[in-house]
Amino acid sequence: MYSYRTINKPVGPILLKEKKSKFYGYVFPVSDEDQVKEHIELLKKEYPTANHVCYAWQMGVEERLYRANDDGEPNNSAGMPIYGQLQSFDITNVLVAVVRIFGGTKLGVGGLISAYKETAKLALEEAEIVEKILQQNLSIVFEYPELDTVMRLVKKHQLTIISQKLHLKCKIEISVPKSDFKKTLALLKAHHKLEIIEEER
Repeated sequence: MYSYRTINKPVGPILLKEKKSKFYGYVFPVSDEDQVKEHIELLKKEYPTANHVCYAWQMGVEERLYRANDDGEPNNSAGMPIYGQLQSFDITNVLVAVVRIFGGTKLGVGGLISAYKETAKLALEEAEIVEKILQQNLSIVFEYPELDTVMRLVKKHQLTIISQKLHLKCKIEISVPKSDFKKTLALLKAHHKLEIIEEER
């Protein structure tokens, strides 16, 4: 797996009305559970009359984690239908939340599943989905006289410099697409005057 799909920026509110109940859909890019909590708390403050703020998130690339929350709706009638849409759109590092304001008519479990699923789908259809290339970092350590050689390699192979310390002993950290990592590592190690350190991801 060398790339993944995610979203660029938040979306919402997207409104769905079902038997006088109102469902407001939101999508947020997230990278940890603290961000999830913040978004959910803000939605609860924004909609003090809301009966439920149900949500699902998925995070991670090679190992994906997810959580679905029904927030008091019948078991698996809200969070899992929302999560199903995250899977359908094949995106990660994303939170989808649906705020429900009850309109006085019960929808039944089937009606709830349909409404939460549709709201999540409509919100995700509005999101700008982007593909991101997985990167891996490594550092090149070398004596100052080797700087020209290193810079030529960086330019020739279009490597991205993240940081550099240029003293008598130099260190340049670069970012390499994961798909090219082994090839780039071998290429740099072929230069015996360079010390190559694979950075922890």
